[in-house]
Amino acid sequence: MSDSENLKKIALVDDNTANLTIGKKTLIGKYHVFTVPSGAKLFELIEKVKLDLILLDIEMPDMNGFDVIKRLKADPELAEIPVIFLTAKNDPLNEIEGLSYGAIDYILKPFSPPILLKRIENHIVMIEQKNELNSQKEFLKNYNQNLRNEIEKQTERVFELQNSVLRTMSELVEYRDDITGGHIERTQEYLKILLMELIRKNIYSGVVVGWKLNFLLQSSQLHDVGKIAIGDAILKKPGKLTNEEFNIMKTHTTFGEKVIERIEENTTERDFLGHAKIFAATHHEKWDGTGYPKGLKFEEIPLQGRLMAIADVYDALVSSRPYKKPFSHADACDIIVDGKGKHFDPVLVDLFLNKEKEFRIVLEENMENKKHVIM
Repeated sequence: MSDSENLKKIALVDDNTANLTIGKKTLIGKYHVFTVPSGAKLFELIEKVKLDLILLDIEMPDMNGFDVIKRLKADPELAEIPVIFLTAKNDPLNEIEGLSYGAIDYILKPFSPPILLKRIENHIVMIEQKNELNSQKEFLKNYNQNLRNEIEKQTERVFELQNSVLRTMSELVEYRDDITGGHIERTQEYLKILLMELIRKNIYSGVVVGWKLNFLLQSSQLHDVGKIAIGDAILKKPGKLTNEEFNIMKTHTTFGEKVIERIEENTTERDFLGHAKIFAATHHEKWDGTGYPKGLKFEEIPLQGRLMAIADVYDALVSSRPYKKPFSHADACDIIVDGKGKHFDPVLVDLFLNKEKEFRIVLEENMENKKHVIM
């Protein structure tokens, strides 16, 4: 690229030929100068040339300088071209008006060539600095956006990996406890229904506001992870458990909590593991304090545990066991209503009743063609 092609392009707009001649002689060599006799001709030039600066006379026939700058600033593609007014009037009000339209400076005529050059040089430097700053801002904006996009992709991949690991662990539990096949998937769906209704009705909002729902739903898969520690003789017993066996079965809550605590010791991740630990430890607590393992009651039971209690019991009721036939959806709803204020949080029971039809839809979709469920 030649030196002339690197020169800044300046339009000198004046209806006085003498001023155009003097201005061009002053600026030529340092800038690529276009002399223009009117505002109309300026706009013809702009269609062909990308200008870096406009020196604009105010007093011109047909279209004066104020008319020209207003038209320039109204066009998004032209508004950023810097404009310096040239005027023979030393009038502060006139100058304020021009600056209010977006001019960056005023130069009085007749102008001194050295002063004209210096004023233009100063403004060109400021314009370049501004452009450089804008360029850096745009680069940083794009860089930050690209970085955010990459972080989001990485986060999504990590989330998918976590979900895959949790799903595998959960399926291992289900594989051992084969009488509850599909239980984890269904309870996750039931939990989601309750959560969405909870948010819609703004219930327990002070608790829910701090939850990342995707992590919470993901972590619910581990609510029965403690069953890994329960022997097959109890876990797969084809009949009702004795009191001693049931006491052993109860330990799956505390063991599940300990398993997740061991995982926490080796990671800084707390969102989904925190929820998972609560689900594992409290999903068998009861509203009236007769549940296990700690006998918590009322709102001593974390909201996650109270929500899972409904999802877990509903699924257990409508599922087949060696020692019982599955209850119908309607009977399961009646049992949950009967447990209102005893087994279950009364507020959440009402929430369940609002959405029981959606529970049935999930049940039908997940248990279709399975003979051990009655509809």
